[in-house]
Amino acid sequence: MFVSEYFSEVKAISEQIDTLLIDRMAKALAELREREGRLFLIGVGGSAGNCSHAVNDFRKLCGIETYSPVDNVSELTARTNDEGWDTVFASWLAVSKANSKDAVMVFSVGGGDAERNISANIVKALDLAKQRGMKIFGVVGRDTGYTKKVGDEVVVVPMVNPSRVTPLSEAFQAVVWHCLVSHPVLQIVGTKWETALSPQVPAK
Repeated sequence: MFVSEYFSEVKAISEQIDTLLIDRMAKALAELREREGRLFLIGVGGSAGNCSHAVNDFRKLCGIETYSPVDNVSELTARTNDEGWDTVFASWLAVSKANSKDAVMVFSVGGGDAERNISANIVKALDLAKQRGMKIFGVVGRDTGYTKKVGDEVVVVPMVNPSRVTPLSEAFQAVVWHCLVSHPVLQIVGTKWETALSPQVPAK
């Protein structure tokens, strides 16, 4: 049965994913906040949608100044039209004066591939990030991509089924970032339903 197979793969990934690496990433993001650095999230396709959601969570729950180029569709499409799709993220980071205090977080299935010209915009953004001394984080589905090669803390979603790398990778991007924004070293504001339903401590 397809559904049971799919969820057995979800279970396998949960058991195999590098939790120690995710913990290190949480601590590195806490250090980013302490030095008043900014977090820039980049991704394409479904991963771009995940970037938008994660921007909200890192800002609202963790107090990290966070942005994503994909949230400005006018600039994104203007740069695509005028300058080319491959430079949209790097140009956005350059105008934002991204620097060594800041970090990039990549959500991507493959993580970019310069040789095969796949997600070239991620590759060029990471080249700029390296030039400027930025930290590079990521959640990706392949350990052979550019993000994993050049990144500092990059979680690779275990490949338990090569035919479902994309849906499982993009699903676990959400699992990982929700783990991060719930981590006690990062979360400074409670989520609405948890705080609304928690027992009220009587005033003394």
